[in-house]
Amino acid sequence: MAQVSAQRIDYQMAQGGQWQALCGRTDLVPNSGVVAWVDGAQVALFYLHDAEGERLFAVDNRDPLSGANVIGRGIVGHLGGALVIASPLYKQHYRLDDGACLEYPEQRLRVWPVRLRGETVEIDLA
Repeated sequence: MAQVSAQRIDYQMAQGGQWQALCGRTDLVPNSGVVAWVDGAQVALFYLHDAEGERLFAVDNRDPLSGANVIGRGIVGHLGGALVIASPLYKQHYRLDDGACLEYPEQRLRVWPVRLRGETVEIDLA
């Protein structure tokens, strides 16, 4: 599974990226996480469809605090004005847009650019 930067879904081709097909839109679970294997890493994908529109985020599935691959099973929510994923083990919160941990600033999830291109989810491995 690969890690992907969180960002709004981009239907345009990015300049200079190394985009790779990851899965189909039908593999995503709205407002929840799924995990994929990319380039030797597990990536947790979060597909949000709400009042702000469609958003897709890709972050490392490995919880830096526990070392377990569980982030894709976390709960999505808002905390301190940020869209976050709560780790299911120790409940620390990571911002989906940049992977920063709110409780432990030295902890961070890797993020990757991710987009929907038609019905295909693509991740930028550059």
